[in-house]
Amino acid sequence: MTNSAQAGQLQLDASAPSPLLRVSGDWTLPHYADLVRQVEGWGASGRPAAAYDFSALGALDTAGAGLLADILGSDGLDRLDSLAADLPPERRNLLRAVGGAQRQCRMDERLPKPGNAIVDVLERIGKSMLVVRGHAIGLLGFIGLTLETMFHVLLRPRRWRVTSLAAHMEQTGLDAVPIVALLTFMVGAVVAFLGATVLQQFGAAIYTVDLVGFSFLREFGVLLTAILLAGRTASAFTAQIGSMKSNQEIDAIRALGLDPIELLVLPRVFALLLTLPMLTFIAMVCGIVGGAVVCAVSLDISSTVFLNMLRDDIAVHHFLVGMIKAPVFAFIVAVIGCLEGFRVSGSAQSVGEHTTSSVVQSIFMVILLDAVFALFFMEIGW
Repeated sequence: MTNSAQAGQLQLDASAPSPLLRVSGDWTLPHYADLVRQVEGWGASGRPAAAYDFSALGALDTAGAGLLADILGSDGLDRLDSLAADLPPERRNLLRAVGGAQRQCRMDERLPKPGNAIVDVLERIGKSMLVVRGHAIGLLGFIGLTLETMFHVLLRPRRWRVTSLAAHMEQTGLDAVPIVALLTFMVGAVVAFLGATVLQQFGAAIYTVDLVGFSFLREFGVLLTAILLAGRTASAFTAQIGSMKSNQEIDAIRALGLDPIELLVLPRVFALLLTLPMLTFIAMVCGIVGGAVVCAVSLDISSTVFLNMLRDDIAVHHFLVGMIKAPVFAFIVAVIGCLEGFRVSGSAQSVGEHTTSSVVQSIFMVILLDAVFALFFMEIGW
């Protein structure tokens, strides 16, 4: 055994059942230059060690611990308790701390390479795609969890939260009627005005009635309503649940043995599933009324002629197309709003960021699903 006053030594014992590296002597700053040469020589030799013997290790400070951490490597530091069982716990902790600090410093020193703009753009696109992938996986998982809880609760009427459902229906439905009605009325008037301006050039101004009817029954009625609720209701859901998350109220709910999905998510989802179809119907009616007003004022098309053309030219399935979309849009808007609320980390800034994210994601998903519905109904001849 080497005297502890001597400089540290590395010795490979090849006679052992598996290659054994013996570490002895003092691994301290006064012997640093000699220790570095030994470590570099050991690394250049490429001789692997399956086990380590630290029983003859003398004094040890942070300089020597850094060299030993290089010898052990990341894998060795992770398995330090089994590889260096003969080391006291305080020395194993020192090796871990110094090795972790070295790895962090090396990562910090990796400065970004000066690249061209194309590489930077591709890198940002790649990172954005990974973020989108993570959001998609999280959304699908939350949808599955919500559906599972929904079916579980529907079979147990005693667990229905009627009071909460009624309160959310008032917030998401009744309070939204004025803005939905006003906006769709004005959009209907604009669509009729633009249609009349273009169709008059071809002597087909009468078909402005069909344009307004088709557009609001199939697309504008449900789409405008869903986008309005994405900005109005999804953001409210995120802010409400996010504030509860930041105040640790959701943790308190779990501590009481209650399910936050059942308590917070399902009443909001059911409320939107019930109110969005009703708001969609109101939007369709108001949009058609707005178009009828413009037709009566600008084109001298009376309300009787307007209604007769709607009845004769537009089939019922066009109305059904718009109403079929409403529950799907309602479900996705409510789920995204609640999911972003649960993702809040606890600060006011996080609440604002996730509220913005919920609005953007909801509007994007509504438009994406509307395009998918349009392709589907086109293929089936609707």
